[in-house]
Amino acid sequence: MKQIKIFDTTLRDGEQSANATLTRQEKLQIARQLMKLGVDVIEAGFPISSQGDFEAVREIAKLSSDNDIIITGLSRAMKEDIERCYEAVKYAKKPRIHTFIAASDVHIEYKFKKTRQEVLKMAVDAVGYAKSLLEGKGEVEFSPEDATRADFDYLCTMVRDTINAGADVINIPDTVGYSSPLEFRNLILGLKKNVPELERVILSVHCHNDLGLAVANSLSVVDLIQQIECTVNGIGERSGNASLEEIAASLSTRKDFYNIYTGINLKEIGKTSKLVSRLTGLQVSANKPIVGANAFSHSAGIHQDGISKRRETYEIMKPDDFGWSGSNIVIGARSGSGGIRKKLEELGFSVSDSELEEVVKLVKTLADKKKEIFDEDLIVIAESLMKIPETYKLEYLEVKSGTVKPEAIVRIKFENKIFEQVESGDGPVDSSYNAIQKITSISAKLDDYSLKSISSGTDAQGEVTVKLSANGNSVIGRGVSTDITEASALAYINALNKLVYKEKNSNNHH
Repeated sequence: MKQIKIFDTTLRDGEQSANATLTRQEKLQIARQLMKLGVDVIEAGFPISSQGDFEAVREIAKLSSDNDIIITGLSRAMKEDIERCYEAVKYAKKPRIHTFIAASDVHIEYKFKKTRQEVLKMAVDAVGYAKSLLEGKGEVEFSPEDATRADFDYLCTMVRDTINAGADVINIPDTVGYSSPLEFRNLILGLKKNVPELERVILSVHCHNDLGLAVANSLSVVDLIQQIECTVNGIGERSGNASLEEIAASLSTRKDFYNIYTGINLKEIGKTSKLVSRLTGLQVSANKPIVGANAFSHSAGIHQDGISKRRETYEIMKPDDFGWSGSNIVIGARSGSGGIRKKLEELGFSVSDSELEEVVKLVKTLADKKKEIFDEDLIVIAESLMKIPETYKLEYLEVKSGTVKPEAIVRIKFENKIFEQVESGDGPVDSSYNAIQKITSISAKLDDYSLKSISSGTDAQGEVTVKLSANGNSVIGRGVSTDITEASALAYINALNKLVYKEKNSNNHH
């Protein structure tokens, strides 16, 4: 069987989803999980885009210095982009510079306002320069952007010339999700026939999902290529990218048809999906294949009857193959630090002795409020230790609602002083937010608010996710509590702290 490499761009293209901003620590957390998942390449970011992205790519590269995973960053076909990318990825054991430029006439004419020949020279020069920086200690990947709408002969010339300039990987992107499976297959077959130089390099594809065909297009050429670019949960620009979990599950479930395998540890898929969803704030649709809440649910009587008699009647996959099985209840009030540390490691967290001590305290506190503690509860506790500096901290919250006018009393700690505010609003959450705004004097726009239960039972913890924007910055805040109003206040304050942190960092780098 042939192996196909999985190039994960969750931290680059995935983070370009609207409002899906990640902190450096969150990017590192996802990168660690992607390594456990078994991807071959992590595209960690776009280093030139911001100081934060540069630092995240650099830290992920350092994280990979003792393993064989390839770490790449994206760069436009510009000298300063390529230099910045190199400075970030050079710490990896296997670094890669991924550079790109448009190949379609609509991009060349309206975006660049250049000729085909000028753009071709930029592509060749970019690949050559990236190759010279790496000095044989890494790879160069080149992508002709919007390849599926490019003139075919020009695309062949661009691919051929960039290979001769030193490209190790050629990626063919369906940048706007324009192609269809048969058409896309014919394009790849045509390129391989007309550009024999492709035999010397890794051939890759990167498909977008604007028409819902990203996975289908990718799989239509899987026998012709060596690498597929995709994201966890299929997140990304506009309608997203090819879904990593759908590609991995398809190749595994239908290995009889494809005769191709990946290095993906399927049992890590469920955990990875939940982590990415939680940190980006992008909820997975219930009917999403493989990772949706209903993916392995059966409600129709005929289906339930069939499943009870033989699973294969209505299930072509086992949920536990993708990490959906196992006991949900993990710990309780009597759990010891050794058991909690072991469970944290299973969930992908590495904690110091002092951090473990803090986790145990928080577990005991939570155990006093609810009978059963689940994996999701423990994840939230562990994540609470990996947060940005708390400029503002919620010290006290009291709300009145029901038949009386909604009112909130809020106390917040700021610079070792306690500030109290009483405010009313349309309800307890609105009242709390009004009080918080008065205390902090930060006028932020609430772009989104969502609430979900993170474990089962009437005493379940509620997780509130808010999206705030101010002064050109957009952040996601999360708060968790068995009390919804408290979770809402914690999420809002968490987002405000991120805004303050972003503002400070931005000022420091300009």
